[in-house]
Amino acid sequence: MTESVVVIYSGGMDSFTLLHRARARGYRVYALSFNYGQRHVRELEAAAAVCEQLKIPHKVIDIRAMGEVMAGSALTYDGDVPDGHYEEESMKSTVVPNRNMILLSLATGYAVTVSANAVWYGAHGGDHAIYPDCRPEFVEKMDAVCRIANYQPVAIEAPFLSMDKGDILAEGLKLGLDYGRTWTCYNGREKACGRCGSCVERLEAFANNGVRDPLDYEVEA
Repeated sequence: MTESVVVIYSGGMDSFTLLHRARARGYRVYALSFNYGQRHVRELEAAAAVCEQLKIPHKVIDIRAMGEVMAGSALTYDGDVPDGHYEEESMKSTVVPNRNMILLSLATGYAVTVSANAVWYGAHGGDHAIYPDCRPEFVEKMDAVCRIANYQPVAIEAPFLSMDKGDILAEGLKLGLDYGRTWTCYNGREKACGRCGSCVERLEAFANNGVRDPLDYEVEA
């Protein structure tokens, strides 16, 4: 019997690569996306289009009502999205309080429902300095608790935890992936801004791999 995994799929380039890694390794994939009131909600449109094309089961869970207890992030309209690199102090304003613990908990419940063995999410090495819920110790602790939270053990895995965005992109390029089918920018405008931390890191990854990003940008950082 084919093993199944739930992939938390935002529609961005990291989770897009993760989704395809799971498929390439023979897993049955269930994609799970969340609408938490993010201003870059068009990433969910990108996720839906990919899953429809690949015939992957895809659920989008609306948790916007949780904004009352997850407020204070620039990603949810509580301020301007800062420009510049992820390592800058200002990027801490993009932290959504306790986001990944909440998303992983919901994904674990879904995994039990569909008899999946694990939940995968796209935390990577470039996130560690800014996002506490992307650090190795967080993944380790969430994995431990989700294995005992139900009668069916569910593993929490972050396959890109020791990689940076350039490494992730390199893997995706080897798989022949089209990154024009992803959305990364924190601003939900017609074109990617090219200025926010997410855009800057993405453009650096493409430059480091010697290829051009297929997305259109307002300005390239």
